[in-house]
Amino acid sequence: MELGLSGKTALVTGGNRGIGAAIAAELAREGVHVCLVARDRAKLHEVAAGLTTNAVRTAIHAADLREPSAAAQAVAAAIAAFGRLDILVNNAGATKRADFFTLTDEDFLDGFALKFHGAVRMTRAAWPHLRETKGCIVNIAGVGAHAGSADFTIGGPVNVALLNFTKAMADIGIQQGVRVNAINPGLIETERYTRNVERLMREQSLTREQAIAARLATHRTKRVGRPEEVGALVAYLASDRADFIQGALIDIDGGSTRAL
Repeated sequence: MELGLSGKTALVTGGNRGIGAAIAAELAREGVHVCLVARDRAKLHEVAAGLTTNAVRTAIHAADLREPSAAAQAVAAAIAAFGRLDILVNNAGATKRADFFTLTDEDFLDGFALKFHGAVRMTRAAWPHLRETKGCIVNIAGVGAHAGSADFTIGGPVNVALLNFTKAMADIGIQQGVRVNAINPGLIETERYTRNVERLMREQSLTREQAIAARLATHRTKRVGRPEEVGALVAYLASDRADFIQGALIDIDGGSTRAL
């Protein structure tokens, strides 16, 4: 499908691995110039090198988005590289998964600092540029927002906050010409997914195949999703073909979410 994104520019946070790298790759395939933001400079260079072509330029900006000034600096780097900003993808952020009574206040503050407050600051910094280009924001949250889980007492509330924030900014965006939507990935084959499988293997003395089967049984899906499937959805939402999609919270989880 021709999405008409060629020549546009995007900033993708958490773009050095997993879903973020896949989103950047899909946007680059559509001809989008991409600024990658994450903490690991070496990994950013590695991902950017794989995306850069004669038709697509890339830039990197190493930053810890938990720092209050980092978002504005990241947006400034994208504008310096490309002169404009059309697409912001707030993807950065992983939260600690553990028994609630072992989690500290610092664990909760850290979980909100990157995924929620980082997205809030990125949105604030990018908004004037997105208004100018009639651009869009795609927030990557997660299906953990839909129901409480005993070992996800940080990630679930963070995702809920990000989804509510998406709706609020979409309401503002209707009048100001910025589309804001969110995607909730389910089980996706990333390094984080692999770590969770390995944790299950250790804790329950399972083989890898047994641990994967247990994860699928919990989510009641046939398979694990692929990062590029999330990337393709982001590209569609960023295109004019999705012009009437505003404030949507879209699950990409193989059907694991059954509640309305």
